[in-house]
Amino acid sequence: DNTEHWEQMQEKARSIKAHTIDHLDHYLQLLDSNVTKAGGKTFFARDGEAAAQYVLKLAKSKGVKIATKSKSMVSEEIGLNRLLIKEGIQPIETDLGEYIIQLADETPYHIIAPAIHKSKEEVSQLFHDKLDSPRLSKITDMTAEARGQLRTKFIEADMGITGGNFLIAETGTLVLVTNEGNGRMCTSMPRIHVAIVGMEKIIPSMDDLSIFLRLLIRSATGQRLTSYVTTVTGPRQGSEEDGPEEFHLVIV
Repeated sequence: DNTEHWEQMQEKARSIKAHTIDHLDHYLQLLDSNVTKAGGKTFFARDGEAAAQYVLKLAKSKGVKIATKSKSMVSEEIGLNRLLIKEGIQPIETDLGEYIIQLADETPYHIIAPAIHKSKEEVSQLFHDKLDSPRLSKITDMTAEARGQLRTKFIEADMGITGGNFLIAETGTLVLVTNEGNGRMCTSMPRIHVAIVGMEKIIPSMDDLSIFLRLLIRSATGQRLTSYVTTVTGPRQGSEEDGPEEFHLVIV
């Protein structure tokens, strides 16, 4: 059993976090330096409003009309969607649960399962009303409908907006832990990728990541491994086929 030393793993992670917080200035500077070295840009936002305004100004300066979003609780907390919509920019939630919630004009019900309070009949009616889809009775058909609707948005989007589960100081890497492929679509298809992350997500090294992944995934969904662990270091490099032209890390 991989989790037989659960308490020791928790204690180890706790000590890493305590060490990081005690030396937060050092690790934030190291992160900033390595993000810059990889060709990205770091913005330290003093509060949620400053973070939202940075993303808005960037989007407007680059002529962004559509922004696809992977699940980001920070963007939810700072009211980013409302701000973008007010300025004529269309944010599209691409996590299935978040997409349902956005169509219903509601806020997430749960951090991992935002639409857990919706029955399949309610979702079917919602899709019929908002997407003009036929009345679907199977969950797989509803998922396929959402996927079809979102596919065109991934292609049209100029900006991808994500949160982040971890920030690795030694490499300037953003880590996303997801169970849907939308996170990778948001980070690799649009020409600009913006990640909005709280500074508490920082950890020193890639070595530290392995212990945090084991704890996070088991604690969140009871899985031994999540479907996707995505690491992003800067924008697309010359030798890479996919990825954005610009990478912006907004640290709140």
